Amino acid sequence: MSVQREGQVFKKRDEDSYQDEHSPFWAIEKGAVLQEARCFNDTQLSSRKCQQVITKLLYLYSQGELFTTTESTEVFFSVTKLFHATDGNLRRLLYLIIKEIRPSADEVIIVTSSLMKDMNSKVDVYRANSIRVLCSITDSSLLSQIERFLKQAVVDKSPIVASAALVSGLRLMKLNPEIVRRWSSEVQEAASSEDPMVQFHAITLLHQIKQTDRLAVSKLVLHSIRSNIRSPLAICTLIRYSSEMLQDVTGADADVYYGFLEACLRHKSEMVVFEAAKNIALLSEVDSRILHSSMMVLQLLLSSPKTILRFGAVRALNSIAVKNPATVALCNVELESLVADDNKSISTAAVTTLLRTGSENSVDRLMLQISSLFSGLQDEYKLAIIKTIESLSSKYPSKHRSFISFLSASLREEGGYEYKLSIVDCMLHIVDLNAEIKELGLIHLSEFIEDCEYTQLSIRILHILGVHAPSTDDPTKFIRYIYNRLFLENAAIRAAALSALTSFGMHCSSLRSKLAILLLRSIHDTDDEVRDRATLFRHWLKAEGTVTVPCVSSVGHLESALKEYLQLRTESSFSMADICTSATTDITAEDRDHTEANRVETDSPFHKALKQHPEFAHLPLSGDITHSSSIPLTETETEYTVTCVHYLTSEHIIFQFACVNTIEEQVLENVVVNMEPIGDVSVDLDEQTCIPLPSLRVNTLGFTYVYLKRPKCTAATVRFACSLHYTAKELDPITGEPEDVGYEDDYLLEDVEISIPNLSP
Repeated sequence: MSVQREGQVFKKRDEDSYQDEHSPFWAIEKGAVLQEARCFNDTQLSSRKCQQVITKLLYLYSQGELFTTTESTEVFFSVTKLFHATDGNLRRLLYLIIKEIRPSADEVIIVTSSLMKDMNSKVDVYRANSIRVLCSITDSSLLSQIERFLKQAVVDKSPIVASAALVSGLRLMKLNPEIVRRWSSEVQEAASSEDPMVQFHAITLLHQIKQTDRLAVSKLVLHSIRSNIRSPLAICTLIRYSSEMLQDVTGADADVYYGFLEACLRHKSEMVVFEAAKNIALLSEVDSRILHSSMMVLQLLLSSPKTILRFGAVRALNSIAVKNPATVALCNVELESLVADDNKSISTAAVTTLLRTGSENSVDRLMLQISSLFSGLQDEYKLAIIKTIESLSSKYPSKHRSFISFLSASLREEGGYEYKLSIVDCMLHIVDLNAEIKELGLIHLSEFIEDCEYTQLSIRILHILGVHAPSTDDPTKFIRYIYNRLFLENAAIRAAALSALTSFGMHCSSLRSKLAILLLRSIHDTDDEVRDRATLFRHWLKAEGTVTVPCVSSVGHLESALKEYLQLRTESSFSMADICTSATTDITAEDRDHTEANRVETDSPFHKALKQHPEFAHLPLSGDITHSSSIPLTETETEYTVTCVHYLTSEHIIFQFACVNTIEEQVLENVVVNMEPIGDVSVDLDEQTCIPLPSLRVNTLGFTYVYLKRPKCTAATVRFACSLHYTAKELDPITGEPEDVGYEDDYLLEDVEISIPNLSP
């Protein structure tokens, strides 16, 4: 098909041909590329073809394409033959592909001699790249052989060689820090280099070498401040180091740091000026004169013609406004001019900053401005604004209706699942804060499910309506929205709608008979789950008096009771009450010893530690409290052992983690367990509260806790992914005291699963 206009013919191109023309990697396949890689073995090498094949291989690696061990080995052995090529571009790609393949220890030996030969080459580019590659793929046993070459490279006259050696030293600090520490004198010499990049890398490596010695770090920073540092990157690094040191020092040293930061505000490099202004503004304690100077700098940068400076300034002010909005309020005039900026990142940051710094009277005007810009933003920018509105809802109760109206309008716009979910969560947060607008918020959510395209979000809203709508002044206005789901949606949503309608009947006795008739429509549904729910829920709604939903203590008891009922072939109906009776009998007959053991465990170290913790003094930790047996989350031979016991009270779920550190040379501080729900969670789990363990020394038992609100009237099984987060500090072998500086780390634990029984309404 073609279109002819004024003697010209324009051919219509389909999408595939367009992609092929504009992307050299379109429809690339691993198998075909591996076949092409045989060109590395040709007697007469074609540099151009080899470069194309290596580029395709690098593309596949960068896209996460999985190569088997055999495939990686074949590619590695093939590319090593290219060391004989003399083409400079091909040699650069050769270095890249070797780094990407990451050969095993046995395979590294094959290229070691070639790389070491390049390290002594007369071509600086070859020397620099070979150093980077060799330090990326080597192990500790080979480092001692090339240490002499690396020390010489640190003070090499060529800047690219020196920088390559210093950057490799930063990488090797994680692999073998002792070898890198022996380069201190050479690195110190490189720090006085005239090349800005070498100077920056040298100061960064020196800081890494001395980071465990607080006094040595202080001397390094003070010496560098007094030296003639020319590199803007190095000065920015020193600004950050100075900000860290100001948290602990006072007196004359603090004056030196403050003087350095103030002088950087007048530096000729815009990068240095911005970094100094940002770090000064973020300091917890700073002289008002210096703070005012830094804010003036950021205010000037907001009017800069350079996009990157405006973006950096508004982002910095956004971070400052979270802790100190009054300070940022001085820049509100400039921030308002950025609301209409062409760059969406800048306009979004300006809006969120103004919301935090503006007064209550300015909220309505800002919401109007946001409404005009919102439709053109991507979801990531919209999410930032929604989160800001959620944080402000507690600050401005009188603006809740404005927030709800804006959020409901945003729900009707196009957007992804996370964006729509954040709006729903924000509306629920506002509804929880203000009971007067509960009905308004629920009506907006009811209207949204008429056009909601996400099944999980519809199920969540239906659950919310079932929990909150029956307690409103006129529950009947919500029933139409829920009932429509029984005709227009998929099986999962239809099942959730039945549960929501049943919740109305359970809480509003006057609606039971009418709702029982509505549920009659779903008895012959095509889905088994929907039919079963409709039958059971109609039975509950038609029952006289108060219906108590039976709670099954164990799925095993339910299964055993059903098998027994089928074997008896009795004419009587199956009764859930029989399960509860059977379960009670089984517990009495078979688990009496376990019950006695649990009674004794109230005097165990676990329960004693829980009762003595001040955080749980207000919680009911006796009587009907139930707790699990201790569950090991690690192997017994590991360096850290963690055991979990969870407690269920009438209002809370408490996870108690018993931790033991078996490493003698180390102490752990601020020990917490991070818990993330896995999979689709059908219950509302309020925000978790973590209680860290301040310190954990060797072979001592310590406890850290996570607790949350127990969901009402919902039975569910929830699984959590757990990891131990801590700051590890080495112990001084002489004094036995921990070092001042440690490192943060995470230790993966086994998952924790908890069954939350139903609570009667």
